[in-house]
Amino acid sequence: MDVTIIGTGNMARAIGTRVHAGGHNITVVGKDVESAEQVAAELQGAAGDGSVTAAGGDEDLHGDVVVLAVYYPDARGAVERYADQLSEKVVVDITNPVNDTFDGLVVPPDSSATQELAQLAPNAQWVKAFNTTFAGTLSAGEVAGQPLDVLIAGDEDDAKDAVSTLARDGGLNPIDTGPRRRARELEALGLLHMTLQERLGTGFGSTVKIIG
Repeated sequence: MDVTIIGTGNMARAIGTRVHAGGHNITVVGKDVESAEQVAAELQGAAGDGSVTAAGGDEDLHGDVVVLAVYYPDARGAVERYADQLSEKVVVDITNPVNDTFDGLVVPPDSSATQELAQLAPNAQWVKAFNTTFAGTLSAGEVAGQPLDVLIAGDEDDAKDAVSTLARDGGLNPIDTGPRRRARELEALGLLHMTLQERLGTGFGSTVKIIG
C-alpha cells in the first residue's frame, strides 16, 4: 500500500515506523522538504521493506491512504489546502482536539475532530485511528509485551479495512469501534488517557488495552 503521512513530528515518525515495518511505501510531507527528508531518512534506516520518500507542502498528494499526523489546527489547514486531492482517498485523522489547558475538547459536544474535518473534504473516506496511542509506545509497537490496540472508527468498511491492514502488518491490533460518529468517544478516551499520565506517573508510556 502507498501511504502519505502529513507531518514531521513524533507521531508522524511513530506511525511511519509501523507502516514501514509492515512493508508499505511511505511519502512524508512536511511544510518544508528538508524536515520531510530528515524524517524519511530516519524511517528508511529502520526495519522494513517499503520505500520512503519526502515531499514539500507544495507538491501533490499521492498514495492510497493519507495520514494527518499533525495537531488538530494544522490538520484543518492541511485539509483546506488539499481538499480536492483528498477526494476518494482514505484519510486517517489521528488528532485529539484538546484546548490550551488540556482539560477539554474544542469541538462541539455533538461532534468530533473527524466530523469537523470531514465537512472540509466530504468526498474523502474518513477514518479515526491512532489517537489513543502515544508516539513512544507506537514506535515500539507494544507495552509490557502486549501489542497496541488501534481503535478505529469510520463509515466505509473498505477504508477501515485498509487502516486495519496497515496496523496489523505493523504488528498492532486493530479494533473496529463502529461508524464515524464513534470518533467523539475515541477523542474523549484520548483526552482521558493524556490527563492520567501525571496522576499515574506513566510518562506517556501506557496504552489503552481491551482484554477479554
